[in-house]
Amino acid sequence: MTVQNGVFEIQNFRMQSGATLPVARISYRTHGLLNAEKSNAILFPCFLGGVPEALEIWIGEGRPLDPSKYFIILPGQFGIAPSSSPSNTPAPYDGASFPQSTIADDVIAQEQMLREVFGVAELQLVLGWSVGALQTYEWAVRFPDAVKRMASIAGAAKPSDWTKLWLKSVIEEPLTTDPFWANGHYADGASLQAGKRQIGHLAALTLPPKAFYKMGEEVWRNLGFSSVPDFVARFWEAFWLPYDPNDLVLQARKAWAADPARGGDIRKAQAGIKARVMVAAFTGDAMFPPEEGALDAAATPGSLFRHLEGSSGHLATFSLSETDRTNIDSVLAEILGA
Repeated sequence: MTVQNGVFEIQNFRMQSGATLPVARISYRTHGLLNAEKSNAILFPCFLGGVPEALEIWIGEGRPLDPSKYFIILPGQFGIAPSSSPSNTPAPYDGASFPQSTIADDVIAQEQMLREVFGVAELQLVLGWSVGALQTYEWAVRFPDAVKRMASIAGAAKPSDWTKLWLKSVIEEPLTTDPFWANGHYADGASLQAGKRQIGHLAALTLPPKAFYKMGEEVWRNLGFSSVPDFVARFWEAFWLPYDPNDLVLQARKAWAADPARGGDIRKAQAGIKARVMVAAFTGDAMFPPEEGALDAAATPGSLFRHLEGSSGHLATFSLSETDRTNIDSVLAEILGA
């Protein structure tokens, strides 16, 4: 399987905030080969805190995301290194001075990367989950002629009030209230361990469905953990601890403000989507509940909606069980065949 990595640089990138990055960088990782017609490309953006490698569990020959058939691009996003982030940008936009980026900034930079690096003007599919799903809607609304199909899995067109509260309370505030935060001008991101561990604890409480911890049927035990504290430490804390605090806060605020309608009527914006759309939601997902996913699907012409059963809730996208794997592969196969 052909795998390539790269970083695309844009000179004087004007962000939606009005700020200009002298050099904006968007990383990417690709699987497979682009055909001569450049007609087999799939774009698969990341979730909050996610890196392209985290999505590779869904790519494989004989599966819907088959690199022998498709050219699969896993783009980075602003706020996750090595893409431009507070942690890796020189002054005057280093650290807390990095301009607040938006989901639209990510998508605009990704579209330029596709055109200038690969010559790709049409995508067979744009898919993503959670924050990645927010990007799929931005893509389908902003570049309707470029997106043939899109799949929003465990996501939404824009975050609900509950999701906004989660982003602020679970991701942002544990860092901005950490005694070492210093308004984002901390000397060393590692000094905010307490805040990052608190994010892990709150995420462990709010992202898995309650059934995940049901006595006698503990899902975490099937994943190889010896206890709930062991699960929290080795799964949740371990996920957040490596990240730079300013990078995490930027990502949370970016997701909070996601809005492909740009302040207008979100349902009207969805009605203008030309892509064939798949919306999939999981039982027990408090972040993006199935009933909200059904409303998104109803607002998008010609869309398909699938309510997927399982015990993982929002974590189904980590392929924690064979049920998760089968459910997601089935909806991807369905939309790619539509």
